[in-house]
Amino acid sequence: MSADHVRTVLTVEVILSRNGCLSSRYGWTVVLNPVTSVKITRYRPRKAPALWADVAPLVRSVVAATVTAVPYDVGRLLHVTGALAMWAERMGMEREPEVWLRNETIDAFVLSRAGEIRATSVQTYRTWLLRVRDALTWSERGEAAPVRLHADPMPQQPYTKGELAGLRHSAEHLPRQQRNDALALLGLGAGFGLTPKEVAASRGHHLRLLRRGGPVLHTGVDRVVPLAARAGWESVLGDLAKAAGAGYLFRPRRSVEYAKNLVSSWPLHHRPPDGLPALAVGRLRATWIVELMAARIDHDLIAKTAGLASAASLARFQHHVPALDTPTAVKLLRGHGS
Repeated sequence: MSADHVRTVLTVEVILSRNGCLSSRYGWTVVLNPVTSVKITRYRPRKAPALWADVAPLVRSVVAATVTAVPYDVGRLLHVTGALAMWAERMGMEREPEVWLRNETIDAFVLSRAGEIRATSVQTYRTWLLRVRDALTWSERGEAAPVRLHADPMPQQPYTKGELAGLRHSAEHLPRQQRNDALALLGLGAGFGLTPKEVAASRGHHLRLLRRGGPVLHTGVDRVVPLAARAGWESVLGDLAKAAGAGYLFRPRRSVEYAKNLVSSWPLHHRPPDGLPALAVGRLRATWIVELMAARIDHDLIAKTAGLASAASLARFQHHVPALDTPTAVKLLRGHGS
C-alpha cells in the first residue's frame, strides 16, 4: 500500500512515579484511507454463519493492523483471515488472534481445506497467513515488518512499436469473432493496461465515451483514478463496446465468468503470422506501463492507475524506458513554460 494510503501516528506518554523513576508508554496508530477503511468495516463473507458476528471485530482489527505491511489485496486478506478465525472458533479455540496465527493452527487450518480448494491455494493461504502473523508481531512493536530478501519479479518484455502494429494489423484480418477477441485483448491490454482477470470481466457498457472523438473511460475496474484509454485505441474500443453492449468484450460466448486459462488459452489457438510474437496480456500491460513512463507521466499517478502498491513497483520497468535526449531533458528541467 502506498504512503498516501496510510498515516502513522506515534503517541508517547512519560510518567514520573513517586519514587523518582520514569516509565514510558507508547502506541502506534495507523490511519487507513477511506476506501480501504470502508472495505474492512463492510466486509462480510458470503453465506456467513452466525459465529461470524463473534469473530468479525477481531478479524477486522487484524487486517487493519497488517494491510499496510503485506503485499496483498485487502479483500483477500479479509477472506483468508476470516476463514481462519471462523475455523478456529468452530474448533473451540480461544478467541484470540495470537492463537489463530500460531504455526500449528495455521497448518491445521490449511490442511483442513485441502479437500475443498486446489493444492496451490492451500500453499497460498498458508503464505498469506504467515505474512499476516509476521506483520502483526512487528506492528505491535511499532516497527516495520522485516524486509523479504528476494528479487522483485521481472516484468514481461513490452512489445516494440513495430510488434504492436503488426499484431493489430494481423488481428484486423481475422474472421469476425476472432477479430473482436484479438482486438479486445489488444485494446484492453495496451490501451488500458488491464490484468487478465480485468480483461475477462470487461463488458461493453463498462467503456464510456466522454465526448465524440474524446477519451474512452473504463468504469468497470476499481482504480484510485479514472482509467482512460491511451490515444490510438479509442476508435477500436468504441466499436467493440457498441457491438458488445452489456456482453463481455472478450470471448462473449463463454460459459463461465472467469477461469484461470480463459485469457491465456486464446493466443495458444490463434497464433499470429511468422515473425510476430504471441499475444500476451502481461506483455500488453507492460507495454502500456512503459509507454506512460516514457511520456514522463508522474510515477505515483502511473502506479495508482495501474493498481500497483506504490511507485517503487515501477523500478523493474525502468530499463525498458528510452533515455531522454538532451533538448527534451533541458526543457523538462526548466519547466513547461520554457
